[in-house]
Amino acid sequence: MAERSPTAPPPSFVWTRRIVLTLLTVFALLPVYVMLSSSLKPLRDVSGAFRWIPEHVTLRPYADIWRTIPLGRYFENSIVVASAATGLSVVVAIFAAYAVSRYRFRGRRVFTVTVLSTQMFPGILFLLPLFLLYVGIGNATGIALYGSRGGLILTYLTFSLPFSIWMLVGYFDSIPRGLDEAALVDGCGPLGALFRVIVPASLPGIVAVAIYAFMTAWSEVLFASVMTNDTTRTLAVGLRAYATETDVYWNQVMAASLVVSVPVVAGFLLLQRYLVAGLTAGAVK
Repeated sequence: MAERSPTAPPPSFVWTRRIVLTLLTVFALLPVYVMLSSSLKPLRDVSGAFRWIPEHVTLRPYADIWRTIPLGRYFENSIVVASAATGLSVVVAIFAAYAVSRYRFRGRRVFTVTVLSTQMFPGILFLLPLFLLYVGIGNATGIALYGSRGGLILTYLTFSLPFSIWMLVGYFDSIPRGLDEAALVDGCGPLGALFRVIVPASLPGIVAVAIYAFMTAWSEVLFASVMTNDTTRTLAVGLRAYATETDVYWNQVMAASLVVSVPVVAGFLLLQRYLVAGLTAGAVK
């Protein structure tokens, strides 16, 4: 019988860890199974007593979700709004974080603290001011921010930008300044050093910021329910349309929920290693 390594954990700890991880896995996957099984049932089966194994299996709900409500339009709105908000957030955060990390200017510390302190306030606190501001701008200039994709993109940009700047500042600080100096000696200007040296070295942090900004915009409900109309409504709000005055299409709700979660889950799985590296880098210098 092989001897146990002195650094190996005791068997009791190993089995306890296995049991805890198994329970957590079941706890996490059980709601997904309920959603999947409910999406494969006719509406009468979903409305009745719950059965763990569907008695009648059908794929019709996955076809009906596109006809019951304009899910395709909601999907397009969410993709456009989330992608645009993510792109703008990443670009602005890169420039702002680079300036804070590499330059010493008056008000630098105040700027950093102010940016981070905005995360302390709940989003609902800004709902009415933003609504009045957008309506006022529309009446004064004719620029339609309320009820438009542009207004929603600007709103999500203001939410994701503070945390994005703060996280990239920590990441840029972990990159040796000697790389900037070497790029300047080779003839690059400040922007050249940023895009040719700093940005490629910071790719995991930038990807983590992009994932955070995209998920924030993709799943936001409060502002999307107030700042949009029937044309610009996003998925997070549009799914409520499956509940009518007479009935709730629970099987279609579950099917649509699984479908709309595919982009986020697929993106997270593809970029998981960048996300982990980006969130942990800069924590220890």
